[in-house]
Amino acid sequence: MPVPPSGSEGSLHALIQAIGSTQLVRPLLDHCLRDLSADQAQADGSHYFTPDDMARLMVGAAVPRDGHRVLDPVCGSGGLLVESHRYVRERVGLDPTMSLQGKEQHAHTSQVARMNFAVRGITAHVFPPGDSLAEPEPEPYDIVLANLPFNQRNWALEGEAEQTRRSGFAVPVDPRWPEEPPSRGSANPAWIQHIAHALAPSGRAVFLMADKMANSRQPVTRRLRQRLLRDDLVECVIALPPRVFGQSKAPACLWVLNRDKSARPGWGTRDRRQQVLFVNARRAFEPVPDSRARRLGDKNTALILTTLAAWRGLSENGATASPYNDAAGWSRSCSTKEIADHESSLMPTSYAVEPPSPERDTRSRVEQLKLELVDQLDQMRVLELRLLDVLEEI
Repeated sequence: MPVPPSGSEGSLHALIQAIGSTQLVRPLLDHCLRDLSADQAQADGSHYFTPDDMARLMVGAAVPRDGHRVLDPVCGSGGLLVESHRYVRERVGLDPTMSLQGKEQHAHTSQVARMNFAVRGITAHVFPPGDSLAEPEPEPYDIVLANLPFNQRNWALEGEAEQTRRSGFAVPVDPRWPEEPPSRGSANPAWIQHIAHALAPSGRAVFLMADKMANSRQPVTRRLRQRLLRDDLVECVIALPPRVFGQSKAPACLWVLNRDKSARPGWGTRDRRQQVLFVNARRAFEPVPDSRARRLGDKNTALILTTLAAWRGLSENGATASPYNDAAGWSRSCSTKEIADHESSLMPTSYAVEPPSPERDTRSRVEQLKLELVDQLDQMRVLELRLLDVLEEI
């Protein structure tokens, strides 16, 4: 429990009284969370919060149902779990019986999550503060949602494994990566495999991931994509506009994993096994009024979700599912074989290609140069870690 600084008791007491007297606690808390999310210092420290429209997109793509077990391994203020509860409650008309569980590394942020659930009357379990990557999830989940921190370096687990290796003891095989352990240079591959391992047989996951995981030519990253495609886990990848998800100005994609893409009762009418949907939403944003910031907005969020639902053959309230057709520059359905022929790239802009134009050609060249630069920087980081390992052994 945090200890207030000396001399702050009077101000803290007045603040608590003011909050206690308000009749609109939820809007007050939401306003505070939005202010924290807009604070770049907080975002740089990984204390960021998922914007409402992004939370609606992620939960809508995951399609949680009543009775599901839902996990957010980096829950922050708990926004994705709150949105999951709202999404299901609107569809069943009652308080959901789903299990909501969140994990958070920072103690004070996990306290904010508990407060967020309490003011809404939502039952959810927030684990004691800790690193979700430290060990595999002990139980499977129907839904995993995560606004992940990008490009974490020197994450602890790999360092501990390396130390164990040097000590001469046998290193136990981690069930999350039985074929190839992720590198210490970036936690991105570890997060993807951690989430995939946590899914139940029909489980789905939706998470934000830096662009380079979708298109990097690094052998380790490419092999990970090959394994995901081999296991038919990737369902959809959505290229998002920059600066619409809170914590970074870097371009990112929304990944959707699904362990069962077959047509079945209670799910979609279209069998999508060995297929992946790519959505190029790079330009699907709107300006925030009186600000230089961007957001997805309700219209773009609904358009993405409508496209994904049509591709799946999903409908609500007994209506017939909408037909799906590829749309140039917006969406394209590809076979896993076609993707394999493109170095297993999962970058939507490589498949849902805009019609030819001088502007498109310029953007394509810029994207190519960015890809080459990212690959060079990745190689530099790998060499740096190898050099540090050599120096430690001297």
